[in-house]
Amino acid sequence: MGYIPYYKTEIKNIKLQIVYFHILRRKGILAVIADSPRAANVFGTLGACFWSIQLLPQIWMNYRRHSTEGFQPSFMLLWATAGVPLGIFNIVENLNIPLWIQPQILSMLSLITWGQCYYYGRQWKLQTCLLTVVGIALLFGGIETAGILSLFIVVRKHNIKWPIYVMSILSATLLSLGVLREYLQIYRHRTSEGISILFVILDAMGDLTSILSLLFEHQLDIWRLVIYSTELVLWIGIIIYYSIEHLCKSKKHIQTELEDISNNPVT
Repeated sequence: MGYIPYYKTEIKNIKLQIVYFHILRRKGILAVIADSPRAANVFGTLGACFWSIQLLPQIWMNYRRHSTEGFQPSFMLLWATAGVPLGIFNIVENLNIPLWIQPQILSMLSLITWGQCYYYGRQWKLQTCLLTVVGIALLFGGIETAGILSLFIVVRKHNIKWPIYVMSILSATLLSLGVLREYLQIYRHRTSEGISILFVILDAMGDLTSILSLLFEHQLDIWRLVIYSTELVLWIGIIIYYSIEHLCKSKKHIQTELEDISNNPVT
């Protein structure tokens, strides 16, 4: 991913430092404060790196199979849409640079995967898929740019905070609905076939490192934490189901082989 300049500090020659966590209770709200901009930038960069490649295993899996069976296009469209309010929120709130880039990567890779679903699953022509993906990307880019400019005026000049929280809630809702759509697919077919487990793990790691990045910020914002924590919990559920499913399949395969050996002994 090349060299990225960072706000207030650089990633080069970063030394490990002891960070003291102060747990405070104020008005019944638990706040965790860990003022370490360098650590926040490091974890934020790791999250951006994971999210830069998260969907590549799924894209490769779809290409190799020439099929997207078991993988829902609505899942990816919800994610691509979530990148718009998430990008507005991260930029207007002036988070570290990796978290500015992440929503753009999310939307782009999600739209590519969505296009695969229509190319392989619904037999759209390649040209039609490309034009549709590019058109949606331009539309989302225009909406995000307009949203950023509008909220900069509302939040910075007029000090009105609720629109930025709406962006946070909207992005968290869309991301969660996307994963829940895949939960519904798994429930209906009783299998996780069609989804790349490497994609799931990479995305979960991106969520985890981004959570750590937020914890090392000067102030902990609960709304931002919700976006990543909700999705992380949902991914853990899919990882557990996938592991149990494949463990059962392996056990059944071994039993079948043992039965074949017992029924056909070597003479």
